[in-house]
Amino acid sequence: MIPDYSRKIVHIDMDAFYASVEQRDNPDLKGKPIAVGGGENRGVTTTASYEARKFGVRSAMPGWKAKQLCPNIIFVKPRFDAYKRVSQKIREIFSEYTDLIEPLSLDEAFLDVTCNKKDIQYGMEVAQQIMSRVKEETELTCSAGVSYCKFLAKIASDVKKPNGLTVITPQRAKSFLETLEVKDFFGVGKVTANKMERMGIFTGADIKQYSQLDLAQKFGKIGRHFYYLVRGIDNRPVNPNRVRKSLAVERTLETNLEGIDQILPVLFRIIDTFYERLLKADNFGRTITLKLKSSDFQIITRSITKDFFIRNKEEIRTTAITLLEQNKDTFKSIRLIGLTASNLEKELDELSSYQLSFEWEENND
Repeated sequence: MIPDYSRKIVHIDMDAFYASVEQRDNPDLKGKPIAVGGGENRGVTTTASYEARKFGVRSAMPGWKAKQLCPNIIFVKPRFDAYKRVSQKIREIFSEYTDLIEPLSLDEAFLDVTCNKKDIQYGMEVAQQIMSRVKEETELTCSAGVSYCKFLAKIASDVKKPNGLTVITPQRAKSFLETLEVKDFFGVGKVTANKMERMGIFTGADIKQYSQLDLAQKFGKIGRHFYYLVRGIDNRPVNPNRVRKSLAVERTLETNLEGIDQILPVLFRIIDTFYERLLKADNFGRTITLKLKSSDFQIITRSITKDFFIRNKEEIRTTAITLLEQNKDTFKSIRLIGLTASNLEKELDELSSYQLSFEWEENND
């Protein structure tokens, strides 16, 4: 497989999007640590301002934890209609440069500007113009990454946040990837990162020491893709037409678990990640599916469908526990747990939130 160095891919990521919109619309909040979410009691933080992040406040963090880290934090209820309006405006700016736009969520998207509408030669210049236009027309900042592939553009946009621009050229890609920490490779979650570190794998250069077969044997299907990624090979197209019909998180366990008492703590951590993904996408479903893989590799899936979209984390938790308890006699021990939301409220919505299409992603362990 050979990289297509001719492409110019831009990844735009709004800076602390929800919190920035709130600070823009309410001058009293400017410069203050705020968290958009349900509050300090049973709420969850969806986005924190950079002032709050200095204290360690992060998205999907329980409100009580955010308050503990930052006693002066201000909780603001989310206004998704406002965020969608701003997102639509940003999309309109993107469309002036290209029709090849792949939204990942309300606040980020890939753009293929190889043959752009303004005949701009360099992807960096396109990104600079978009950043300036977004600032001018929305009073918000964004960060951008530019490269020849989606993987590198995605990573690059996070290098100089907030309001930063990073370009990774084909000439720079090799050294950049070799020095990149394994935890920053998309698809490497905490479990895989820990496993790699125990094997003495800390950077891309360490991954490169292994053959494709070795990586596949040690990490499964995702291992083969690490082999290509560390060599800067990612020819996935920017897909403006992909519709997400479900959102899922699943985790393969390092050791098999037996009984409810062993499984519940892991399930709760998966629920935290799962809920973070739903919040990020701003897309919730009426159906929650629990997936279990037994130690003898039997797949067990059970679902509950409501007549409403399940937006409440406690409702998701209750549903998942119910499904687990109802099926505790169908397995002796399990090696994988997963949760999926389907019958999404925005399956056909133009502003549906999309996740990065790494089919082999480890789902943010």
